Amino acid sequence: MERGKMAEAESLETAAEHERILREIESTDTACIGPTLRSVYDGEEHGRFMEKLETRIRNHDREIEKMCNFHYQGFVDSITELLKVRGEAQKLKNQVTDTNRKLQHEGKELVIAMEELKQCRLQQRNISATVDKLMLCLPVLEMYSKLRDQMKTKRHYPALKTLEHLEHTYLPQVSHYRFCKVMVDNIPKILKCPSGFLPPCLYIL
Repeated sequence: MERGKMAEAESLETAAEHERILREIESTDTACIGPTLRSVYDGEEHGRFMEKLETRIRNHDREIEKMCNFHYQGFVDSITELLKVRGEAQKLKNQVTDTNRKLQHEGKELVIAMEELKQCRLQQRNISATVDKLMLCLPVLEMYSKLRDQMKTKRHYPALKTLEHLEHTYLPQVSHYRFCKVMVDNIPKILKCPSGFLPPCLYIL
């Protein structure tokens, strides 16, 4: 009986030693496990140790397989989500491309419209300046026409007043225009009588 207890104690001690050796193999760098394995082969129970080692290897294989299966499913799910994201990204890219093309087209139209607006404003300024100049010239032309009518009807004294206004007020405002010089050159011709002489009242001019 004592011999049986001793054998059981030795068996437990051997099992504990094998477990220690297995933990050491699992946690030690492979370059340093030589002495550990040598201690196994130096003993008499290396057959039982190999059985335990194979059992431990199978357990680790099952754990690795479980982990791979778990992560493989996660990997598949990630790939599926990535494919969905890729499809959405392609749609977004197409939308951005389409929006950019529309903006480019509308931008060209806007540039054309702005150029047309610029030309219109330039024309408006030119028209406004022309109207201002015409408004400045019209009174001169009216006074000149009035002088001619007064001389034709021989109203010499009113013609004298018109001539004074024309020379001192209106003509200086348009002196830089060519028609003003023509008008000034024609005034002496308008003031002459049919006989070729100026009326006595206009000798002072």
